[in-house]
Amino acid sequence: MLKNVTRLERNVNIAAVVLPFLAVIAGAALLWNHFFGVRDLAILAGMYVLTAVGITVGFHRLLTHRAFKTHRLTRYVLTALGSMAVQGPAIDWVADHRKHHTFTDEEGDPHSPHAGQGAGLAGMLRGLWHAHVGWLFSTHGQASSKRFAPDLLEDPVMRALNRAFPLLVLSGLLVPFLLGLAISGGSLSAGLEALLWGGLVRIFLVHHITWSINSICHFFGTRRFELEDHSTNVFWLALPSLGEAWHHNHHAFPRSAFHGLRWWELDPSGWLILAMAKVGLAWEVVRVSAESQRQKIAEGSAETPGSAARA
Repeated sequence: MLKNVTRLERNVNIAAVVLPFLAVIAGAALLWNHFFGVRDLAILAGMYVLTAVGITVGFHRLLTHRAFKTHRLTRYVLTALGSMAVQGPAIDWVADHRKHHTFTDEEGDPHSPHAGQGAGLAGMLRGLWHAHVGWLFSTHGQASSKRFAPDLLEDPVMRALNRAFPLLVLSGLLVPFLLGLAISGGSLSAGLEALLWGGLVRIFLVHHITWSINSICHFFGTRRFELEDHSTNVFWLALPSLGEAWHHNHHAFPRSAFHGLRWWELDPSGWLILAMAKVGLAWEVVRVSAESQRQKIAEGSAETPGSAARA
């Protein structure tokens, strides 16, 4: 059975969803009066990439799937950056995601758009809502850390970073404010603009791109391998998600450090891991050979005689 969030957790998650959304509305109103410059764009882009990398490379490929190894300091820096994305403490995030892989699109999956949502158009809409946002108010952060993330619980620094999540969230808001202040020569309004764009609007964007992997990439898109789940690849989400939208590839080979398995499947997170390996910041990087991919397709075809693997 899925555990439900407490009232406090639900209220915190509501605030984490609503406040960035209100910031986007405020930003749109300010844009109407041309209240957005190169400085704000640079801070927004920089904070987006740093915190998104904290999720994709840190929380996901390193902590959850152990797709590569790195130094302890690098591990903790990536964990801190991922925490600034405001998607929950690292250990909770990892436990939820490992549970997702254990029960993908079945009862027990924290954010499947399919399991228990009913049939027809109404079921589809309920499922997409649940996978994208609704699960934050019901099953988010409820997976057992002892069962799904015991390796992280054994690390005292990871436990400390988990407890420090509220402070790391505040740091993710303070950094753009201080950058705006510094770049402008001490202008308070510039600091507040940077807080809006590089803080709240950036959180909104990272949130909804990440949540789109849960919803869109389990409903619409293409598939190459015969898997029992509903995972898909969605090419137009690849760049903003830093490669996470090759989600079907990921479910076929969960431990792979690279989700883009073909040369044209753009995977910035995989490229970063490759660059880290070149300079000694990553090693034992898990890669999937072309032969392994062909074998996976052949196995799927053998299991479903008369049908071809979907392209």
